[in-house]
Amino acid sequence: MLRVFGIVLKLWFEGRMSVTTSVFLEESKGNNSHFVERSQSQAVFIAAEDPLQNLCLASQEVLQKAQRSGRSKCLKCGGSRMFYCYTCYVPVENVPTEQIPFVKLPLKIDIIKHPNETDGKSTAVHAKLLAPEFVNIYTYPCIPEYEGKDHEVALVFPGPQSISIKDISFHLQKRIQNKDRGKNDEPDKPCFKRKKTEEQEGCDLNEGKGTTLKKIIFIDSTWNQTNKILTDERLQGLLQVELKTRKTCFWRHQKGKPDTFLSTIEAIYYFLVDYHTDILKEKYRGQYDNLLFFYSFMYQLIKNAKYAGDKESTKLTH
Repeated sequence: MLRVFGIVLKLWFEGRMSVTTSVFLEESKGNNSHFVERSQSQAVFIAAEDPLQNLCLASQEVLQKAQRSGRSKCLKCGGSRMFYCYTCYVPVENVPTEQIPFVKLPLKIDIIKHPNETDGKSTAVHAKLLAPEFVNIYTYPCIPEYEGKDHEVALVFPGPQSISIKDISFHLQKRIQNKDRGKNDEPDKPCFKRKKTEEQEGCDLNEGKGTTLKKIIFIDSTWNQTNKILTDERLQGLLQVELKTRKTCFWRHQKGKPDTFLSTIEAIYYFLVDYHTDILKEKYRGQYDNLLFFYSFMYQLIKNAKYAGDKESTKLTH
């Protein structure tokens, strides 16, 4: 009798354990499935929040090493800097120049910097570091002479008179026609069909490429300080271009301003990408991505620091 009771008890216990185990496994499976689903949704969210993740960049190992070793000396002025010297426009000692990418641009770029713009916070220097042969930086009121060049120079800045990049060719050609018409209308000069000069032939070649644009100007300043430069008489009459569809991911974005107000290096990069496809009519294959070599690295550093800070804050509040 005791033996039979022991067998029954054993079967009941094993059956209950089997049911419990089965329920536990089902619950675990459900929890794991929920975890995987949540992780995947987080990954999608992170991807959507990181517009710089698919750039074709040179290896940033040199920046990673420099970050670990800390600030280094500028070989020109001797100042202590991280990654590069923002006053001399050169990489610092622990960031060898040969390990920094060189970017070839289709246009010359002039950057006019507001005198009150903090050098260490400006992204304009990135362009000078990475495309030194194509980029010049001037501190206002120092501005190059653009008089008589309004058919080959444009200013990137939003405003009521701004046009989109795809309309640049039309407006520049219109200016050339107006200049030619004005010359032919001079009363003291007979209207002869002029022989093409080398410069005109060059313009015709550029027409085949879609534009006579040779130089683009960017203003490097906080948005609240731009008016002084924008209203300078030396910039009046220049074609004004706006990047209407691009959004900033700058970590110092100014409150109250739309997300289409870009940092200087973002504006340069996005302008060139759109110029490449809309004006040169060529497929973009990442030719200018390295203009964001420093910017993307800093963006990731700040994003990671913010994420770590948010995690720590969550721990403290729970």
